[in-house]
Amino acid sequence: MVVGVLAFQGDFAEHITVLHRLHVPSLEVRTIQDLSKIDALIIPGGESTVIAQCLHLSGVGREIVRRVKNIQRPMLVYGTCAGAIVLAKNVTGKNAPRPLGLIDITAERNAYGTQADSFEAVLRIGGIHGSVRASFIRAPKITRVGKGVEVISKYKGQPVLVRQGNVLAGTFHPEAREETAVHGLFIRMLTHS
Repeated sequence: MVVGVLAFQGDFAEHITVLHRLHVPSLEVRTIQDLSKIDALIIPGGESTVIAQCLHLSGVGREIVRRVKNIQRPMLVYGTCAGAIVLAKNVTGKNAPRPLGLIDITAERNAYGTQADSFEAVLRIGGIHGSVRASFIRAPKITRVGKGVEVISKYKGQPVLVRQGNVLAGTFHPEAREETAVHGLFIRMLTHS
């Protein structure tokens, strides 16, 4: 089992550090060929417009959609912050990128404010014992959750971690604190699929 981390831009190195702490083989993904070598994918936080543009220009975005929707062997994918925006069905906010449409949510870019408005919170997350410290850095908000989307965690009544089938999307950064619990949940999804 190899977990890829999309490495066009953003905090992909931090995700790889967390995967190493969990003893999970990982690979930086930049090409369609890289995608062919992995079993699951993490799309990190960063600048969602840049990530989305790289996905579309490289063809990697189309291949991710194809792999996620593969009936025989669907690829699992987890998006954090900008990654959740990229995975969403709809995106609102200034300079909203064209998303991949892999999870039936609407994400609002930079909904909590600027970098100066970033904060940390303690979350309760379904499937994880105890609490998880999470960083919200220029974070989006999930403003709509479609049918079939499971809300796994909320912050002040707002969904912050959701799942639909083989797609997990979170508006926060567990990797910023080298928190392993959410990545562990994602790995369990992979081993039980």
